Amino acid sequence: QTRNSPCTPQQHPDMKKKVTDAFILTCNVSLEYEKSEVNSGFFYKSADQREKLVKAERAFCDDKVQQIIDLKREVCGQTDKGFVVINQKGVDPNSLDALAREGIVALRRAKRRNMERIVLACGGTAVNSLDDLSPKHLGHAGLFYEHVLGDDKYSFLEECDNPQSVTILIKGPNKHTITQIKDAVRDGLRAVKNAVEDQQVVPGAGSMEIAIYQALNEYKNEVRGKARLGVEAFATAMLIIPKCLAQNAGHDAQDCLVKMLQEYKGVDRPVGLDLSTGEAFYPAEAGIWDNYCVKKQLLNSCTVISSNLLIVDEVMRAGM
Repeated sequence: QTRNSPCTPQQHPDMKKKVTDAFILTCNVSLEYEKSEVNSGFFYKSADQREKLVKAERAFCDDKVQQIIDLKREVCGQTDKGFVVINQKGVDPNSLDALAREGIVALRRAKRRNMERIVLACGGTAVNSLDDLSPKHLGHAGLFYEHVLGDDKYSFLEECDNPQSVTILIKGPNKHTITQIKDAVRDGLRAVKNAVEDQQVVPGAGSMEIAIYQALNEYKNEVRGKARLGVEAFATAMLIIPKCLAQNAGHDAQDCLVKMLQEYKGVDRPVGLDLSTGEAFYPAEAGIWDNYCVKKQLLNSCTVISSNLLIVDEVMRAGM
């Protein structure tokens, strides 16, 4: 299940835990009273002056909160649509009270990396100032809700219109299982990424190695001298992949190789190994493919590594 998890919420107790058809405002604006960066003080002569000072300080935050409330009223009107504010900075209790009275859900102290993902998932624009706030800055999510995972609370945004970023929630009975699932998901995503970038794939199940083996066996007849032994050795090395597949599936490696080679000679098309039955089959018809860039890198790396090992042997022999 794919979701987008913005942050661990710090919500007002009167705010809703679940909102549908919600507008999402992502911002990096302080909605709390902040102390000055330098040592300073205010002096007053009477209680009235003190009240005016407190109101002036409070008005600095109240004006920004009122801008959010006005925008909510503009886009939601008298409908049942929700409005969610996700702020990277703090929101003080008085501001939370004002937002809660208007039915606005506010999250504070969201992490920066989550803020960037929310914009990609829900749309809209992250704002650093509320002066020019308008509906075009808002994103949208079909469902927003709070959920408890373990000892932590998380907020989820789902049913986004055109999400460009998602979070995959992985659950498991223990850490080992979660790690295995995580590795499998990462491998799958990498395979899809490579296929999209390469714009091509090759048949899997060991069929490519069988085809290379047969092609090299035909090519070695055209080679003279010691180079022919190298071609033959390289061709034999290609069979390691089909052998490993057969052994890992519990089949006899030699029998499987003979079946695949015989089948390939008869049809001259990619033939792989069916791990369930141990018989030869056509992986392209079964939808089994390998990444082109992976196979290309494999062929390149094996030759480079083999050459380096041979060079080391020559160096040691010369030293002795």
